Amino acid sequence: MRADSQANERLPGAIAGVGAVLAGLAAGHLIAGLVAPEASPALAVGSRLVDLAPTPLKDWAVATLGTNDKPVLVAGVVVVALALGAGTGPLAFRHRRLAWMVPALLGLVAGAAAVTAPTATAAAVLPALVAGVAGAVTLSWLLPRRHPDDPTGTPRALPRRAFLTGTAVVGGSSAVALVTGQWFADRSRVATDVTLPVATPARTPLPAGLDVPGLSLWVTPNADFYRVDINLLVPAVDITNWRLSVDGLVDRPLSLSWAELIALPVVERDITLNCVSNEVGGPYIGGARWLGVRTRDLLEHAGVRAEADQVLSRSVDGFTISTPVQALLDDRDALVAIGMNGRPLPAEHGFPARLITPGLYGYVGATKWLTQLTLTTYAQQSAYWTVRGWAERGPVKPSSRIEVPRGFAKLPAGDVIVAGTAWAQHIGVARVQLRVDGGPWQDATLGADAGIEYWRQWRFGWKATPGEHVLESRVIDDRGVPQSEQPAAPFPDGASGLHRITVTIG
Repeated sequence: MRADSQANERLPGAIAGVGAVLAGLAAGHLIAGLVAPEASPALAVGSRLVDLAPTPLKDWAVATLGTNDKPVLVAGVVVVALALGAGTGPLAFRHRRLAWMVPALLGLVAGAAAVTAPTATAAAVLPALVAGVAGAVTLSWLLPRRHPDDPTGTPRALPRRAFLTGTAVVGGSSAVALVTGQWFADRSRVATDVTLPVATPARTPLPAGLDVPGLSLWVTPNADFYRVDINLLVPAVDITNWRLSVDGLVDRPLSLSWAELIALPVVERDITLNCVSNEVGGPYIGGARWLGVRTRDLLEHAGVRAEADQVLSRSVDGFTISTPVQALLDDRDALVAIGMNGRPLPAEHGFPARLITPGLYGYVGATKWLTQLTLTTYAQQSAYWTVRGWAERGPVKPSSRIEVPRGFAKLPAGDVIVAGTAWAQHIGVARVQLRVDGGPWQDATLGADAGIEYWRQWRFGWKATPGEHVLESRVIDDRGVPQSEQPAAPFPDGASGLHRITVTIG
């Protein structure tokens, strides 16, 4: 009889537990939308997991999941929480204390995650508190109850219809809370459609890129530009309260409002941005025309002291990046960028301002949602990624990739166009070459040139013969040095080696 009773408790218990967790997450998300969207329980826990994850795991996530890593992580947090609820419900049928203890524990975890965020306020604990209470109340409501007229005190389950009605109410209410919380969170987003200053002198438009179907556009549209960062929720920055400070080892600290920043002379520069997580031939690279204030102008105005060798830049959410001082002072024209391809920076790409440092990987030169530039030394301070073992200085390694045709493509024999992109930032692309089946290197035709900090498109006309073939590409920089053929993983200072694809000609 006891076994039958426990079997009868499992399914309704699991349903009650899942409903309780769902109600808690939804209630927490609703409150977060009102007070602090980033403190929504699933987001808060996910963000702390990002910070705590070892570097190899982060690399695997970026390489395997790409830009889907963030939604997959949040979904994983939700699934684990729901699974805990499904396991707790049946146990709580006989151990009523669990109906309060487990939701309280989950709320405690979410609250700790929220309040330990770098920019958390006292309000960050509220979503987790409400989530814990809502989960506990919901689970207790759906569990069997002792009837006051029953002298044995045996808990009685809700009638089947009442239980089904209750779970439906929980599900519907949770859906409403989730949608409403997201509506409030979306309303907290600030407008990014600001008026940008005009660069002087005006930069001439870029010439047309190569017209090869499947080849990356020479100028990457804002909507298609890669995004790799640690933020599960894009920071919302109100320019009326935003300021950029330049401090630390300087003679004249600066603190600029948005109006003061855009009143300074601005320039436009065509710069390719690379992510150090990119595998050879990977997608995390793009070219854009950036509008901004030269970091050299800001730092010279502040008066950099001789002992400073690092600029520690800080985002509004506390994230830090370390950049060599010289890279922000030399003639490469690093920018505090405020515009991208003729538009204000999109929110996901750093509105209202971000750092752009030509020739350096993003993890050491492209801080988004920028709010502070601190002159310091590498001996005194380390940044987010360098603490996790990445190299202190990240110059972009010259490389090339084959984009057309795709790997493992099956093509007819005859004339085949092979095309791709190549870069040798802060040096310049002199030539791109293609090799078929380990044969001699052959020069490809280069597309237009926008300067040494911008990538080049290339194409090659190949007389393809039947069979399986291996194609490889390489770039030769303006010094006459070919890119490294030595394979290396992205960690700790960027991938290297030749991009290689296999195609079948039939």
